[in-house]
Amino acid sequence: MPRKNDIAGLEITALTNEGNGVGRLADGMVVFVPDTAPGDVIDCRIVKVGKRFCYGIIERMITPSDDRCESVCPAAGKCGGCCFRHLKYERELAEKERFVRDAFGRIGGLSPEFLPIVGSGEKERYRNKAQFPVKEGADGRLYAGFYARRSHRAVKCGDCLLLPREFTEIAERITGFCNERDVKAYDELTGRGELRHIFIRRGAHSGEIMAAAVVTSEEHKALFAELAEKLSEEYPKLKSFMLNINPERGNVILGRRSLTLFGGDRISDTMCGNRASVSLDSFYQINTFQAERVYAQAAEFAGLTGQETLLDLYCGAGTVGISMAQKAGKLIGVEVVPQAIENARMNAAENGIKSAEFICGDAGEAARVLYERGEKPDVIIADPARKGCTRDTLEYMAKMSPERIVMISCDPSTAARDCAVLGELGYRAERVRAFDLFPRTAHVECVVLLTRND
Repeated sequence: MPRKNDIAGLEITALTNEGNGVGRLADGMVVFVPDTAPGDVIDCRIVKVGKRFCYGIIERMITPSDDRCESVCPAAGKCGGCCFRHLKYERELAEKERFVRDAFGRIGGLSPEFLPIVGSGEKERYRNKAQFPVKEGADGRLYAGFYARRSHRAVKCGDCLLLPREFTEIAERITGFCNERDVKAYDELTGRGELRHIFIRRGAHSGEIMAAAVVTSEEHKALFAELAEKLSEEYPKLKSFMLNINPERGNVILGRRSLTLFGGDRISDTMCGNRASVSLDSFYQINTFQAERVYAQAAEFAGLTGQETLLDLYCGAGTVGISMAQKAGKLIGVEVVPQAIENARMNAAENGIKSAEFICGDAGEAARVLYERGEKPDVIIADPARKGCTRDTLEYMAKMSPERIVMISCDPSTAARDCAVLGELGYRAERVRAFDLFPRTAHVECVVLLTRND
């Protein structure tokens, strides 16, 4: 039985879907080691021992895998984001495709046709949104960083290669200004302090930027308004600066109330050739260019001819449904976030889509209401959050008896689970395609076509 701080020789033979390498000690115990690749031979230091497995770190690299590459990001190894930055991209894609296949077979008990994974054309600087926790350093000065892996400890990361350069610059300008004006960082333990997070969005096509300071109160509203004016002079693409008020204890980032200190309360972008209006808290895919490829695949699976009724569950700002609306007879969108529904209605109007209805409500409840009022959508698009769909939602989706269901999922495990439930309800998972929406991280998206068993 290994003990903490033991050092053992180890060959890495596989990767978990969290990005950890997997090896076995001489006694057969499994060891998970971050920042390793299949084929690595290492001396491993055991750092945590469990009953059936343990965790280790690299003590010494003996023979590196052919699939390793040099990490060039200054934040690598510090934050909890890029668990695959040390892997060649071809191997990363192969592993992510395997994650999806394994999930559908192991969790769902399903064997659909798997189309080849689609890699991202943009592997760096692709994120259009960032949320920086703000903390106070040992020197008493504020800094914006990222949470270290499996912790709530924020670390300084410098120029993150997943983000546009302006994001880091703006975050540093905000914390620098707050240091000059003696605005304190929020302390989760004591509940004291003012500045909690810095939130930044950018339109990938338009370049328009929205920045927000998440604070506990309006105490420094005038100071942040002054900062907003200064930033707008430095960054002409800054079209919105918001003050989001979140007085609640806990780790929820955004509060329920926002004040616009500069510009408007939303920015504009383009998605699949359609204009998109994006507010502070509306859902908008983080990798815009790859999301357009995902939506194109979803549209292909939907097979619309121009007459169908399309139900878009979890519609966010409406981008998925609106991208297909010109080929549908009627569009119904459902989203629980009121501000996102406002965005969706505005986006539909700006793109000349008149046969669209948007409902603000929980997906399962809205699906029930639509079923009871006799709606018979021909195609349902479901793009749920990571936790997937509720059983009620899936049951009412099936009761409406669409010919096809297209599921877009950011978690293959919950997608496989939901598709298995839909299998019980009369729908067969026919085809699946994985998309790498978040290069260098462990996340992988998939699009699934389910057809009704007539």
